[in-house]
Amino acid sequence: MNIHNIPFKTSSIRYSDQGQGKTIILLHGYLESLEIWNGFKDELAKKFRVIAIDLPGHGKSGIPEGNFTVELMAEAIKSVIDHLKLDKVVIIAHSMGGYALLAFAELWPEKLAGIGLFHSITWTDSPEKRDAREREIELVKQGKKNLIYNINVPKGFADDNLEKFKKEVDRAINIAYQTSDEGIIGALNAMKKRKDRTYILEKIEVPVFFGIGKKDNYIPFEKLLTLISIPKRKYVVIFENSGHMGFIEEKESSLDEIENYLELC
Repeated sequence: MNIHNIPFKTSSIRYSDQGQGKTIILLHGYLESLEIWNGFKDELAKKFRVIAIDLPGHGKSGIPEGNFTVELMAEAIKSVIDHLKLDKVVIIAHSMGGYALLAFAELWPEKLAGIGLFHSITWTDSPEKRDAREREIELVKQGKKNLIYNINVPKGFADDNLEKFKKEVDRAINIAYQTSDEGIIGALNAMKKRKDRTYILEKIEVPVFFGIGKKDNYIPFEKLLTLISIPKRKYVVIFENSGHMGFIEEKESSLDEIENYLELC
């Protein structure tokens, strides 16, 4: 696996690149980095070219000057694609990464062969969710971001998977700890301000992958089901024993399903 850094506006973006074949880009979620895909992307790279990106403010990517938005995240993705001179790609995104992916799909649909929403949604934040993000911003400013890590990360796993995946939960917490204060606050503001992009699913021509956790603590299962009828072409996977981290909680099944999905792209 090769790790690279490229300039991006007034900062830089880090990405990994491994394998050969059809190109898949993996995007991580909030408080994550490209390392959250470790193991998973290595398996995918046995059959495909897999690129994983640290979104701005996460992992070892920097934060450009100016407004921090999901559109900025989309521009960072485009900068990697342009740098590598890629044509059409499949982008599979987890949680917050899905918001960046939808912004990318709005701006550069011609670059996409497929999109995957892994435990992600198209809607804007509810007033309650925006208030929760504001509270997290205040915790960071007060030097209490450890409270965010120690609550948010375990909540990402199904309640009855916490003991089984203790090692993976601890690893995810360690990844979260490496996120800077500025990165956390920037991401929270970006998510809080993002617009509804459900219409992207209505008009998109490429197949859409949906990975849905039956035991997701962040997104009610029934609410996620309302999305799957929208796209013309879709590939839906319901992970019966997963929360918000299906690619970890049901890794083998996730790998098989993504491989099958890629045949449609």
